[in-house]
Amino acid sequence: MKRDKDISSKDDKAIVIEHLVKNFEIIEKEKGVVGSIASIFSPKRKTVRALKNVNFSLYKGELVGFIGPNGAGKTTTLKILSGLLYPTAGFISVLGYDPWKRHPDFLKKISVVFGQKNQLWWDLPAIDSFELNKAIYEIPDNVYKNSLSELVDVLGVKKYLKVQVRRLSLGQRMRLELVAALLHQPKVLFLDEPTIGLDVLAQAKVRDFIYEYQNKHNATIILTSHNMDDVMDLAKRVVVIDKGSVLFDGLIKELISSFAKEKIIKVYLSKEVDIKKIESIGEVKRVAFPMVTISVPREASAVAASELLQNYPIADLEVEEEPIESIIARVFKGELIKKTNK
Repeated sequence: MKRDKDISSKDDKAIVIEHLVKNFEIIEKEKGVVGSIASIFSPKRKTVRALKNVNFSLYKGELVGFIGPNGAGKTTTLKILSGLLYPTAGFISVLGYDPWKRHPDFLKKISVVFGQKNQLWWDLPAIDSFELNKAIYEIPDNVYKNSLSELVDVLGVKKYLKVQVRRLSLGQRMRLELVAALLHQPKVLFLDEPTIGLDVLAQAKVRDFIYEYQNKHNATIILTSHNMDDVMDLAKRVVVIDKGSVLFDGLIKELISSFAKEKIIKVYLSKEVDIKKIESIGEVKRVAFPMVTISVPREASAVAASELLQNYPIADLEVEEEPIESIIARVFKGELIKKTNK
């Protein structure tokens, strides 16, 4: 279910990125022992442009989906915003701070959750890591107790607090990672694949929690995910990046309405029919009686639905938008003219 949050009244920005460039220098070597030795004495250096003139910003309290294929530049951007990497060029501001200066006040206001990496000590129970974070972030006792109690209750992880982290399932550990990341109540949250590897129920629980946290604390959140359910459920706006460049920055509904070429019609038949006849109306994508899934051009969807209802034994009919994954895939194939939010 899509959840909208109106931030139009906000007049100040939490995150500003202008003309961001990040280059990495790598050493190329030939195969084998000879190639390895040669690379030591006569290294061949190559510059890889990870980010190319990236521009976008977030208002305070805004949650934006940051999407792109592997290697697009998403994680590099998040690492620069959190101060883990230094940019090659460009202007970056997070809550008015220069991230790479790693000012203590700045670090107390942000948090980063990488779905594929741990911040919890592997051989200790999670509660020990929480106590360590309390000391690192200088969280007052009463704030720590209240925050821990609330997070543990909402995420349903009380019974796992004293269990060695290595003995937890991925879903249990991921929820505890969120507790560790949010104990100090950060105002800016960078979430990199927070639901990766989780089952459907665990994904839904994490999404619900992110939504509630953002609304309660007016947090600014950048969410990267290959799971489009995460993005569609939580974000109103998306920034699409590929090969280090922003391809689209705008509302999800604008992306869909402007670039979706098809609509999907799902019909539920009251009795079997000749499927080949239905193919004259649209492309049959799937048949699993009594349901037949048909793809038709957007502009022809109303006519197609009417024709199906008039000529076939239809018990029910649903018209849906083309899956967001299909639209995004076309963006990556270069079918979308580059558009950035000034």
